[in-house]
Amino acid sequence: MAECLRIIPLGGNGEVGKNMLAIEYGADILLIDVGIMFPENDMLGIDFIIPDWQYLRDKAERVRAIIITHGHEDHTGALPYLLREINAPVYATRLTRGLIELKLKAHKLLDQTVIHTIKAGDNIAVGPFRLEFFRVCHSIPDAVGVGITTPAGLIVHTGDFKFDHTPVDGKPTDFAKLAELGGRGVLLLLSDSTNAERPGTTPSERAVDAAFDQVFRDAKGRIIVATFASLISRIQQVANVAARYHRKMVITGHSMSENVKIAQKLGYLNLPDDLVVKVEEAGRLLPSETVMMVTGAQGEPASVLARMSTGQHRQVGVTKGDTVILSAHAIPGNEEMIHRTINRLFQKGAEVLYDPIAPVHVSGHASQEEHKLMLNLVRPQYFIPIHGELRHLKAHARMAQQLGIPPQNSFVIENGYVIEFDEGEARVGERVPGGYVYVDGSSVGDVSPEVLRDREVLSRDGFVVAIVQRDSETGQVQSRPEIITRGFVFEREAEDLIAGAEEAVLDMVKNNGLNGKALRDKVKDTLAEYLYKQTKRRPMVIPVVLE
Repeated sequence: MAECLRIIPLGGNGEVGKNMLAIEYGADILLIDVGIMFPENDMLGIDFIIPDWQYLRDKAERVRAIIITHGHEDHTGALPYLLREINAPVYATRLTRGLIELKLKAHKLLDQTVIHTIKAGDNIAVGPFRLEFFRVCHSIPDAVGVGITTPAGLIVHTGDFKFDHTPVDGKPTDFAKLAELGGRGVLLLLSDSTNAERPGTTPSERAVDAAFDQVFRDAKGRIIVATFASLISRIQQVANVAARYHRKMVITGHSMSENVKIAQKLGYLNLPDDLVVKVEEAGRLLPSETVMMVTGAQGEPASVLARMSTGQHRQVGVTKGDTVILSAHAIPGNEEMIHRTINRLFQKGAEVLYDPIAPVHVSGHASQEEHKLMLNLVRPQYFIPIHGELRHLKAHARMAQQLGIPPQNSFVIENGYVIEFDEGEARVGERVPGGYVYVDGSSVGDVSPEVLRDREVLSRDGFVVAIVQRDSETGQVQSRPEIITRGFVFEREAEDLIAGAEEAVLDMVKNNGLNGKALRDKVKDTLAEYLYKQTKRRPMVIPVVLE
């Protein structure tokens, strides 16, 4: 009996970020990408989110390889956490490998990880899988897709891609390889869906050059460019125009500085020796002679740009006459933080340019006409859209059906749903865990949805602590209950409310013979009911009974 081929998205299906896919055939498993996701607005205190790979924990020895398609955080960021549990070799291109090594070194995992360098055009065997890597354009150099020959048929995984005919690095997507794969007969296409709702084609990275040239030509003061730390092509474009207009370039932020060093070392960034200066040196130059590259285009509170906008950066600030360019599209969920940062920058007197106000950024993802071209080149029998929210996956599936893929051969699935291929027929199998694992400081997976709900209550209505002292033998209350509030009311201005709360708790305790947890629960219910009647608010109530 033939083995079953199983496709298992563990991240990236139903959300933007934490991309991760498992391909399983018999006793062998191949993983593609292991990324992180930014927290949403209601995920208070969470640093980032990683995929739930619970399904793999008892199958760790069956994982033959981890393929990383490119160096962005939403494809590499969770790799250190996975490698603590699953010791499998990693395959990545030169630049992607360099960025991964920085990450693994910070986590003290570099020495115990086997990393193989691959390049577009390589053809390697891993267990029963034969992998053929092909070049794709994206907003970072050295991105690849992969053709995977399995005993059940040929799979094509696009990675993140767009069809840019004039990329900054001069290396367009490999149309010929895609057509060659399509000519062999493709069982399944797994394709990036991030921009599936956007009509037309995504502009070339070169489109940004003209906008940057105009900004540099017109700006009288300092220019600050905020973008992703890994957007190497944008850093190169800023460097080119800075040299043209005789401005010195300042790289700020640890992650961006490290990425620039690696990209320079590997030959993916060409920066003249006298172009880049340190922050201290820039302070001795005129504002019109400098351009700063900073992180924070997503409004992240700890980023360089956010701290500059609030005056909390210890080395540089934003002043009247500065021009700030946000060269990034908003990741869904980050809009509020970005708008807040933009407003603060305007308050400081800066001129702020951002998409769609000015063409200072283009997406790294394909739009609808490019998706149609990919589908026509590959001509798959089955199709699974990946990398996007449910609305993106649905839009992509509709396009596939317009191009002739039968509806029953197109699977719009969320994380954890398994698609099984058995003797050429596909079906939806069982669902495995595919949710969120929260990273909060050094804590991984310890923060549950219940903890987040508590944090939401605390952020909305604060908390109230009721401390009751009672004689454990007689049950007599030793003193008047003490009520402490934080984030609910200012106690000095709510003396009547606090006194009433103390009285309500005191009456309940005096007239009740309960002990232990039952008493604490009754204190909590009594106080919560009283406070809601008085204020129509529901703070978190914490009862403390001292026997």
